[in-house]
Order: sequence, then C-alpha cells, then structure tokens
Amino acid sequence: MKSKTLQRAWKLVKPYKKSILVVSFLSLLVGIAEIVKPYLVKIVMDDYLSQGIYEKGILTIGIIGAIYIGIVIIGNIIDFIATTAINMIGEDAIYSLRNKLYHYVQHASIPFHDKTPAGKLFVRLTNDVEDIATMFKDVIATVIKDILLIIAFITVMLSISSKLSIIALAIVPFILLFSFVSTKLANKFQEKTKTIRTKLNSFLAESIYGVKLIKIFNIQREKQEENNELTQKLFKSILPNAVNNNLLPAFMTILENVGICLIVWACTYHIFGIEMQVGIIYMFITYLKQIFEPINRIVENVETVQEAFVSINKIYEILEQKQYLENLEEGKILEKIQGKIEFKNVWFSYDNENWILKDVSFVINPGQSVAFVGKTGSGKTTITNLINRFYEIQKGEILIDDINIKDINIRNLRQHIGIILQDPFVFARTIRENIALNHFITDEKIEEAIQLASADSMIDAMPNRLDEIAKEQGSSYSAGEKQLLAFARVFAHEPDIFILDEATANIDTQTEKLIQKSIDILSSSKTSIFIAHRLSTIINVDKIIVLQNGKIIEEGNHEELLTQNGHYARLYQSYYNSLTLA
Repeated sequence: MKSKTLQRAWKLVKPYKKSILVVSFLSLLVGIAEIVKPYLVKIVMDDYLSQGIYEKGILTIGIIGAIYIGIVIIGNIIDFIATTAINMIGEDAIYSLRNKLYHYVQHASIPFHDKTPAGKLFVRLTNDVEDIATMFKDVIATVIKDILLIIAFITVMLSISSKLSIIALAIVPFILLFSFVSTKLANKFQEKTKTIRTKLNSFLAESIYGVKLIKIFNIQREKQEENNELTQKLFKSILPNAVNNNLLPAFMTILENVGICLIVWACTYHIFGIEMQVGIIYMFITYLKQIFEPINRIVENVETVQEAFVSINKIYEILEQKQYLENLEEGKILEKIQGKIEFKNVWFSYDNENWILKDVSFVINPGQSVAFVGKTGSGKTTITNLINRFYEIQKGEILIDDINIKDINIRNLRQHIGIILQDPFVFARTIRENIALNHFITDEKIEEAIQLASADSMIDAMPNRLDEIAKEQGSSYSAGEKQLLAFARVFAHEPDIFILDEATANIDTQTEKLIQKSIDILSSSKTSIFIAHRLSTIINVDKIIVLQNGKIIEEGNHEELLTQNGHYARLYQSYYNSLTLA
C-alpha cells in the first residue's frame, strides 16, 4: 500500500487516536474474558467431571458456573460500551470529513467546477464518505483488539504445550499467504469498481437533470443503452471482487477445521509425545477457533479497508487541490463602491492556450450604463465573469474604483455586484428564502423588491405568497417567473453594480417594459452592465462596446455607432430587418 494513502488515512484517524486506544482497551477486556471462559470449562472437565468430583475445597461447579455467567454479563456490558463509543467516534469523524469536503466544494473556484462533474462530487460527499464511516465502525477499534487477542491466545497455547501449539498453528502461514494475495487483488478490483461507479453516478445525475431534453429529442433508447453499458461494466468489475472476497472466508473455514483435526490427531496418536487431558484439548480447540475469529474479522475487513482507502484517496485528491480554493478572508473591505470599472490591457484564456480576450481596455464610469454587443463567443459573458473574479486573468489589470480587484476581498467584492443570468437558479425553499438567500432582509424590503421586479401579481397568485415553497430547481415556475424572482432577488440586495446577462430573454414584452422602468430607476444612480442580443433593449444605454473575436472593435452610444456605419450598424440593421420580416 502506498505511503501517501497511509498518510491520508492517518490524518483522518489522528484526532481520535486517544479515544480509539480507550475503546481498544475496553475491547481487549472483552477478549480477556474470552480467554478465561474456556479455562473455566477446562477446570470443570479435568478437575471435576473426569474424576467424578463435584466439589473441591470452597469451589464447586455451581460457583464456577456463576463466575462464568458473571464474566459473560460483564463482557457484554463492556462490549456494548465499546461498540457505542466507536460508532460515535465514526459518526463524528464522518461529520467532520463531510463538512470539510462540502466546505471545499463551496469555496472552490469556478475553474474547479468547470472540470469536475457535479455527479462526481455527489459521489464523494455520499458513497465515499459512507465507505470511510464503515471502516471506522467495523475496523479501526477492532483491529487493535484482534491483533492483541491473537498474540494472547498464542501465548497461552504455547505456555500449555509448545509442541501442540506448533502443530495447531502450522496452518497460519497459509492464511497469511492467501490473505496477502487476496488483498492485492482486492485493491486492484476496488480501484476499477470505484472509477466505473463514479462514471455511472455522474451519468445518472446528468440524465435526471436533463430528462426534458432527452424527451424532446426522443433519445430515451440511446440513454438506456448507455446506462446498460455502464451498469454492465460495473457488474463485471464487481464480480471478480465478490468471488475473491467469498473465497477468503471459505478458505479460512477449511483451514480452521484442518487445525482442529490436527489437534485431535496429535493428541489421539500422541505425536511428539503429546498427551493431553480432555479439558486441555477442548481449551486448545476453543482457543484455535477464537484465534480464527479475529483473523477472520481482519481478513473479512480487508474489502472494507480497501474500499475506504480508495475513497480516502478520491476525497483527498480533491481536498489537496489548494490551488482552486478562493481566499475569502484576505483583501480590502470596501464599505461602498462608487462603481468605476476599468480594464487595462486584459488578456484571458480559460485553458491558458486559446485567448478569449485579447488586450481589452475600457473604462465604465460610476453610474454609467454600458452594453456589450457581439456574436456568441466574442467574450461578452467572460468580461462579467472576470468582474466577479470567477476567473483570474493572465495579463493586464481589472480595477474597481481604481483598486485592483485582486486586492479586494472576494466576498466583499461580490456583495457589491448583482448579476442576473439568462437561466437563474431557484432553490427548493420558500420565496422569502430564495430572495433573501440567508441574509437578513425584512419582509417590507422583500415586498418592495417584488414590486420593482413586477413580480407582485405572480407572488399574489401563490396560495402562501412569500412562504410558498419552490420545487427542485424551480421546476414549478416558468422560465419567465424564475427570471422575475431573480430580479426581485437582486433588487432586494441593492448592489452597487448591476450586471444583466440576457436577463429579459424569457420575459414577455409587457413585463419587460415594466421591469425596464425599474432598471432605469436603479441604473440612473448605479453602474449597470448589459449583455443583450435584442438590441432594442440597449438603445438608451450611455455606452455600447462592440466585441469581435475577443477584441474591442467599436465603442460609443447608439447614435454614434450608427453614424460610424460599422459593425454595430450592420448588426442593428440585421436585427431591425428580422423584426420587420417577423
């Protein structure tokens, strides 16, 4: 096993090492009771029953029986305490790990989420964490106890008869060899199974989220075939591991019975001069069986450990990618932003190869309304992403109020910027919660935002108004209704900079006019950025910036750009002609 895997596992276990040692000690006490019980039976068999004696001094079979029962009761009480404690330790460890992983997912930058499928993250947060929980509960505390028990049983057996012990334990090397081979195979099988299971879960999540598109294009059969193929691969990857894991207990049972036969054979035929009483033979057989119990547990838990170690590696491969974590604590805190935005010779690429923005420079003054125009892929949305610092630029500077955004606290920066996307997200929460988003905003302010967004008639039509609970991803609302909620959300938070990325595309013309009035009121005192394909919505902005292939090719207001008779004029004429034809 790789040392890095062990280091990661130790990092997970280390905070609980003292608790685990205490639980292991309690478990060892239970094990000692298991050593004493056969010895009591041996006394009864050899010192009492074989001689026809039922009393010997102050001890009787009844008293020995009472001691035996007392040991059983005390052992079970201690075992209950130890089992409960290790379950609590396991739950605490998993609680901590899941929170740490969720914290990473929430604080990871957009590039991390661009390259990591949501289904894969879901598997890490659920299945992989549960695999580690199983290791805590079934393995960590018992493995120390089991190792100590094996040593104790062997020591007692050797003290009684070293010759008989050697014969009985002659099968142990075969167990170790078979276990080693089985473990190596299990590790290989588990890694492959985990990879395929992650692909399958990612596919299932994608299919559920995209079920409408699947129905629209009637590709259910193709998706079913893809599902069948992945499921078949998963089945084929699980099968060898299942065979391997079931062979191991069967092999152990055979060896256990071989060991018992060797003990009986050696004592019956006095091999190496071995001559034992019946009680000692019973004790040896019992100890051998009890040696096999912890060995069986250790061997059976090999699969659990392998699964957990694979999961630990998968989780820490994410947690150790520190380069994707956003630092939300450092940087300047700005109480108020005037709204000046400046790009100075900005170059940007998503993959460090293909430039999306090429030497882009412009200035947006406080309170100014600006629209970005250009064909798809020209860099319009990229500019808004960079203003929010979702990505880091390769060259140049981006300034807000003459301060480089790299020097501004990211959380603080985004609090001052309100962005409305073409397809806004709605949580499965109440309308109030979807607008406030865990911030303290009074109902009066929420109602005012709803009025500004022209969403009041929509909200009034709901039976519970602000307490109405949306369905998952807002599926109970139309695209336009979700857009109105997004407007209300931004208006309620009162940002200093508004960014509208094709935000009125899914709203009817009448509602758009109402919202436009609200936007005009707010944008009259706040910096506003518009990205729109419908050029009629940006005619009245202060400045229009035209992009082509990541470069600014024209800049000015609507009238100025029409006068230049350049790219924008052709775009507008084309747009106007499309309306006329319609």
